[in-house]
Amino acid sequence: MYKFESPLDMGTIITRPNRFVMYVKKDETTLQCHCPNTGKIGHLPLEGLPCLLSKSYDKKRKTRYTVEAISFNEKKSFVGINQNAVNRYVEYFFKHGFLEKIASNGHNILREQKVGNAKLDFKIDHTYIEVKTPLKFLMLADQGHQCGDRECLTSYDRLVKHMAELVERLRENENAILLTCFVYDAPMFQVPTPTPKNKIIRDAVQRAARSGVKMWQVNMHIDVHSVKLLKYFEITHLFL
Repeated sequence: MYKFESPLDMGTIITRPNRFVMYVKKDETTLQCHCPNTGKIGHLPLEGLPCLLSKSYDKKRKTRYTVEAISFNEKKSFVGINQNAVNRYVEYFFKHGFLEKIASNGHNILREQKVGNAKLDFKIDHTYIEVKTPLKFLMLADQGHQCGDRECLTSYDRLVKHMAELVERLRENENAILLTCFVYDAPMFQVPTPTPKNKIIRDAVQRAARSGVKMWQVNMHIDVHSVKLLKYFEITHLFL
C-alpha cells in the first residue's frame, strides 16, 4: 500500500461553485478546498457527499486543503478524484514490484518522458506508459448506481496525440502501454458505444491496440491512511 504522510481528514461537500473549488464542512468549519479534477465527476450531485481531504502546508497556496476522494454511498467507500496523485501511486507500485506483470524492473521507472510532440507519463527500460484516470462518467453500478463509464474517454486531442506517440514507440522497437486507473474497485472497463462524438478517440485507441499497444486496468482503494492496490488485469482484447 501507499501510505499518506498524514492521515486524510473527513468532510462533507457543501457545494462546488466552479471547476477548481469545493466548499467542504469539516467539523463545524467551512473550508474552501482545491478540486484536483476540473471536469465532471460522475452523474450525481456532489452536495452532501462525504469526502477525504489532504492538508497542504505550502503558504503560497490559496487553499489549505485538497479534496482527494468522494463517497457516493452510505458505506463510505471512496472514489479517488485526484488524477495527478494517481501517477504517484502508480510510480510507487511499480517501484515496489507490485505491477511487475505490466513491466518488470519497476525500480528503473522514469517520469514525464518527452517523446515527439507529447509527454508520456512513465518509462521503464524500453517500455513507455501513459496513465489515464476516467472520472467524467463513473462506473458506480457496483455501488448501487446505474451509470456506466461508456463515454469516459473525452479528452480527444490529448489522448489521440498520446496514442500516436505510443504507436511510434513500437516502431522504435520499444514497448507501449496505456494504463487505465480507477481509485475504487471498478468493474472491467466498458468500451464506449460507437457515436459520432467518440469516433475519433475510439479509432485512435483501436489503431493503437492493433499496432501492439497493450491496455491494462488497475483498481485501487483509498481510505484515510493509504491507497491499496486491489488488482490489475489486461484489457487489450476489448479494443480489438
